[in-house]
Amino acid sequence: MANVSTLNKPLGASASTPSIWWRYASPQHFYALAGKLMPWFAAIAAVLTALGLYIGFFRAPTDAQQGDAYRIIFLHVPAAWLSMFIYVVMTFWAALGLILNTRLSSMMARALAPTGALFTFLALWTGALWGRPTWGTWWVWDARLTSEVILLFLYIGFMALQAAIDDPRRGDKAGAVLALVGVVNVPVIYFSVQWWNTLHQGSSINFRSESTMATTMLVAMLITALGLWSYSIAVALARLRRIVLERERHTAWVANLEVNP
Repeated sequence: MANVSTLNKPLGASASTPSIWWRYASPQHFYALAGKLMPWFAAIAAVLTALGLYIGFFRAPTDAQQGDAYRIIFLHVPAAWLSMFIYVVMTFWAALGLILNTRLSSMMARALAPTGALFTFLALWTGALWGRPTWGTWWVWDARLTSEVILLFLYIGFMALQAAIDDPRRGDKAGAVLALVGVVNVPVIYFSVQWWNTLHQGSSINFRSESTMATTMLVAMLITALGLWSYSIAVALARLRRIVLERERHTAWVANLEVNP
């Protein structure tokens, strides 16, 4: 006589079939999925970034006050956005790995950190290039700039702490604690221009009111941001695949992958 639970299951499903989400929580299955997604995100990144920068540098109008010097914002602002966004996402995955002890979550956090550090450095560097003609100096200890520097040190500290611990799982936990402590710096960066009197200009894009930017400028900035976001995903997936292979090198599926690439 058939089991009642079996009769209630959809046709073609078995009692041991995991959900799609739990399936891809496995490093082995996600490794294959990442390999398929990576080229698509890389292609999207190349197209959107090139298009956004072309519109920003060649099609957007010249600013009435700053002239053409303002065009650095088409790289600076998306980089600054991603520096904060990636840190939040990195912290989410690190916390998930810490709480649920999921291997892939901690690997994802490790994969995101270098890209977040890159965009934080890029935001600071392009900000200095923008500050020289507009403020008359390369650097000031402005609230937003200072908190962005702290963000860079948090990224570096996260990577250095994990690299200093021989046991990867212990390193994941230590890095997760640091990421959770440091995430309070993200709202400080975002709201610094509202909380303190700073040289840094306020947000040009405000979802509660109409943007102060010309439509062409806004479109260029958003397209570039989407392109760099796609780049971040592609690079993180590529880095994650290397981390998975390193962590799972003693498993049978990696050995089989080396024999039959």
